Amino acid sequence: MTKAAGRSARDSVWREDKGRRGGRGGQPSGLDRERITEASVRLLDAEGLAKFSMRRLAAELNVTAMSLYWYVDTKDDLLELALDATYAELRLPDPENTDEDWREQLRGLATAHRAQLVRHPWLSPLAGRYLNIGPNSLAFSHVVQQVIRRTGLPAHGVTGAISAVFQFVYGYGTIEGHFLARTADTGLSPDEYFAEAMTMVDEVPGTAEVMRESKDLMAARGGDTVAEMLERDFTFALDLLVAGIEAMVARG
Repeated sequence: MTKAAGRSARDSVWREDKGRRGGRGGQPSGLDRERITEASVRLLDAEGLAKFSMRRLAAELNVTAMSLYWYVDTKDDLLELALDATYAELRLPDPENTDEDWREQLRGLATAHRAQLVRHPWLSPLAGRYLNIGPNSLAFSHVVQQVIRRTGLPAHGVTGAISAVFQFVYGYGTIEGHFLARTADTGLSPDEYFAEAMTMVDEVPGTAEVMRESKDLMAARGGDTVAEMLERDFTFALDLLVAGIEAMVARG
């Protein structure tokens, strides 16, 4: 793994002095930070965080591992770059467009972030490991702040509202991503895996009453597939959070 645990809070690939890599003479031809970052994201998506290494990335790019050090100092730098690159995938609304309701903008941002976490299950372990101050991440954070400010909440409540919504999204997207990754490892579809898991739990002593209550709740929620159940729960939970913001604004 990386040496991130021993890094100072001042360490980041986005520091100005670290951002000048790749500008020296004699660096390997055909490489640049953008290409290296794109390859890192592809490799992380395909093989996961645990298998990611400079040597494996170099093989993917058909270069020597030492070639990569013309552009980054450490594997941590690469992971920071890959993390920020995933935020470039998000379509950000214009928070100054008063024709768009803040509720729909907030739902759109939350839904996009959930999909980002599911699409890149390696992202969530990195989100708290690095400062996450790349340009794409900062653009996302800035728009989120502007949208929440439009709700009418007092300034002292803005960060709390952001935490309520996006820490929920982080948790939901992380668990969903892990579930889908576990399912893929079994070779089963999500629906097959869910049915098999429910059957297995039914056979564990002492679970009958709890599972009966859980099944009643799942039936009341509705949804014929795992995807439908996940979507309904996410949408309802997000509606609860939006309603909570509205209620706090109404309380003044």
